[in-house]
Amino acid sequence: MDAAYDDPIWASIRAEAEEAAEQEPMLASFLYSVVLYHKRLEDALSFILASKLESTTLPALTLRDLIGKAVDSDPDIGVAIRADIDAFYTRDPACRFFSTPLLYFKGFHAIQAYRVAHYYWVQHRQPLALYMQSRISEVFAVDVHPGARLGKGIFFDHATSIVIGETAVVGDNFSMLHEVTLGGTGREAGDRHPKVGKGVLIGAGAKVLGNITIGEGAKIGSGSVVLEDVAPHSVVVGVPAKPVGQPAYPLPALEMDHRIKDAAKGETSRAQEQSPS
Repeated sequence: MDAAYDDPIWASIRAEAEEAAEQEPMLASFLYSVVLYHKRLEDALSFILASKLESTTLPALTLRDLIGKAVDSDPDIGVAIRADIDAFYTRDPACRFFSTPLLYFKGFHAIQAYRVAHYYWVQHRQPLALYMQSRISEVFAVDVHPGARLGKGIFFDHATSIVIGETAVVGDNFSMLHEVTLGGTGREAGDRHPKVGKGVLIGAGAKVLGNITIGEGAKIGSGSVVLEDVAPHSVVVGVPAKPVGQPAYPLPALEMDHRIKDAAKGETSRAQEQSPS
């Protein structure tokens, strides 16, 4: 338990799992196998991902070894895992516990599986990384190329039919909903995908195409098609997307307010209320 005390998020997850096992005995075996038998968050996550992504080609034990090697070799993955859990907890009103994304949210699972695939891509093990990408897409309906670069504090809400291309770059504290594409225009080679600044919020069904820049703190409306650069701290909507104003908050991704007219300035956000001190 010492490791848990040194890791507040993991300690919270363990406490929540213990309480849930008492409240719902039918789930006790599940909760012990995926959380309470493990000493670290990384170990629990590797068990969960391996059980979901296993195949005849890469059985669960092999996947656990691969995931464990990645997280142990790159401490930044562990930092990102915790930032992502906090992002889900503070930005999704349906997420009332730190354990919920780890146990049940495929958006969180897909992001963490991408992080492992990206590790092997950077290690020049491209066939393995591409195999993992294919398997992640089959299981979670989220297709993130392992060559893409995602920051930490990433939130995919619902996370079905998400596509992120090979040369896309996404900054920290980024949020988007289902059916979003960060893709190419189909005419370019090389560096051909969007570069997204920190704190950006993208609504459901939006398509952001080409080697364009989405500035820090921008917001893209649901269903929009973005083909040109978006200025920092601006709101764009439409097909093609056009500027319609500015968000009320510096980093819209933290607020998850998709209305064109943002909440009045000075309103306390759920992220501000729930983010750990």
